[in-house]
Amino acid sequence: MLIAEIIRKKRDGATLSTEEISAMVNGIQDGSASEGQVAAFAMAVFFQGMQPKEAAQLTLSMRDSGDVFKWQDLPGPVVDKHSTGGVGDNVSLMLAPIVAACGGYVPMISGRGLGHTGGTLDKMEAVPGYSVTPDNEKFAKVVKEVGCAVIGQTANLAPADKRFYGIRDVTATVESIPLITASILSKKLSAGLESLVMDVKFGNGAFMGSYEEAENLALSITRVARSADLPCHALLTDMNQPLASAAGNAIEVVNAIEFLTGAHRDPRLEDVTLALCAEMLLTSGLQSDRSAAMSAVTKALTNGKAAEVFSKMVHALGGPSDIVENYETHLPKPKMVIPVPAPAAGAISVINTREVGLAVVELGGGRRVASDLVNPAVGLTGLLDLGVSVEKGDPIALVHADDAASAEAAKQQILSAYEIGDVPKSTPVLRNIIEG
Repeated sequence: MLIAEIIRKKRDGATLSTEEISAMVNGIQDGSASEGQVAAFAMAVFFQGMQPKEAAQLTLSMRDSGDVFKWQDLPGPVVDKHSTGGVGDNVSLMLAPIVAACGGYVPMISGRGLGHTGGTLDKMEAVPGYSVTPDNEKFAKVVKEVGCAVIGQTANLAPADKRFYGIRDVTATVESIPLITASILSKKLSAGLESLVMDVKFGNGAFMGSYEEAENLALSITRVARSADLPCHALLTDMNQPLASAAGNAIEVVNAIEFLTGAHRDPRLEDVTLALCAEMLLTSGLQSDRSAAMSAVTKALTNGKAAEVFSKMVHALGGPSDIVENYETHLPKPKMVIPVPAPAAGAISVINTREVGLAVVELGGGRRVASDLVNPAVGLTGLLDLGVSVEKGDPIALVHADDAASAEAAKQQILSAYEIGDVPKSTPVLRNIIEG
């Protein structure tokens, strides 16, 4: 079966057969489909879309392109969450240990940054020694003994998606709903999950700009998950401003540790994290209603058990044993920190969140192309929320940089991303829950 003919068929809007989708995925996996062909296929799907059956088959074919974990000897349910990406979204770093502290097992297979959004793996790799690619035996051991492990795709876990993911990132095809659906679920299904909770974001810092687009993606994911016998709920959350006051890699690890210890918790980040954790306890059967689930996750956070699990996970995967207590001595630091002064008095009325994320990329904290190396030390802290009042000259953010030129460029980008005017209308960060 010729790859070019499969691309032509999808380009012209036809529905691909199971055999054609399998052949395309095989070509992505074994390299018989060139990078140009994979990019062309992604663009064809971007413009022509896929029927639900096509998206489901693409998901299952990418899942079956490598190993599929079987968790047969764990005393609790296997559950995970996935976010469609945003700015200042380090939820996974807190969520996995919180849910593990509540009796769940979280084998979290995560990705790197896509475009303007940060990647969980890039954040974890900011921790010295932490291995995001353990072999399958090590991965299983850490999940069983600690309760969670945040890793990336190994060579044998959904390898077709691993290649496809990188090409989508640099060909402007990230936002395709069927491709997002298949990418997310193929990784999650390869991890042997028993249930999944999605954080589907909308707004000017999300890949889905409107609520309606996010809702369509949530419906697509829950529908395809259901066809694969995976219970899945989706939370629709607002990304019209950074989720946390920090954006970067090591910077977001610091933010996560301070969240777990109670030293500092950004309110919107706390709302989303606890809501997702509670939904995971609900979908996995660890709790029978949302109120009881919220009580359980709040207790695991406030009594220090979640912070303890995070520390154990980091050490089990090669990081320092005292990361929680002494993170300042382990995590990389920038060469300079400069403030971004408010140009006028008033309230933060609009934040172009995508531009905030791109400022981190420009500093070296993200990638322009898949092969770029990431500087873990750079980023932003002190990002002000919508509605906060400022006087002229007050810092609206702090830029962490390794040279004066990139620091100044990021400063100007933040100034263009923030608008100062009247207090905007307040909106909840959690908009809706879709139960699959």
